[in-house]
Amino acid sequence: MNDENRLFQTLNRLRFFVSLPHECGYLPEEEATSLFVDPALRLDMALYGDLSRAGFRRSGEHVYRPHCARCRACIPVRIPVADFRPDRSQRRCLRRNADVTLTVREASFEPEHFRLYRTYMQARHPGGSMDDDDPAIYRRLIGASWSDTCLFESRLGDRLLAVAIVDRLPDGLSAVYTFFDPAAAERSPGTLAILQQVEQARAEGLDYVYLGFWNPRSDKMAYKSRFRPLQFYDGRAWRDDAPKE
Repeated sequence: MNDENRLFQTLNRLRFFVSLPHECGYLPEEEATSLFVDPALRLDMALYGDLSRAGFRRSGEHVYRPHCARCRACIPVRIPVADFRPDRSQRRCLRRNADVTLTVREASFEPEHFRLYRTYMQARHPGGSMDDDDPAIYRRLIGASWSDTCLFESRLGDRLLAVAIVDRLPDGLSAVYTFFDPAAAERSPGTLAILQQVEQARAEGLDYVYLGFWNPRSDKMAYKSRFRPLQFYDGRAWRDDAPKE
């Protein structure tokens, strides 16, 4: 049995639930729904890895993927790290941040991280669903009870520049969420975080960095398409070209 058939046999044994329709965060004219893995299921990293290879993503304790009635614009994407080479702009980003130090640390609540998270949310997503000063909501963001999660902490001297929340999958790293000091935006910390994850995955002998969903109609997601080569999940298999809607 090949890996693809084994994966679909695994999925067929699971229960899934569909959310109620809600406003799409990327295409305001569209209505979105999500397909969630049964919250009562006892997940582990092996199963989560299978689900990631089927286009699912973690949000707190939940694992989901878009399941919209009228739209198929959100496409799971991943970087094959062995083939990735930074382009000119990404090389400039690396040079610009040569003075930044990276520490990979255990996922735990740190007041300094939480302050940076709140600063980022208030500057970038004021009034959004994640703009909440409750530490419990932040704790749910940075890890699940079953997940192998770490934090990529970027500093300029003693100054905390960015924190990337990263899950370790059997075959790669999953970029869950990145937040950074808005005053350091000229350093392109979001791009730097992905480049750091690619290098870390390569150092650990992992094959991929999973970037979640890319939507060709959303400017918010345009940065993901600049990482090449990029693989796209078409609902059955990973391809080197984006599936059509």
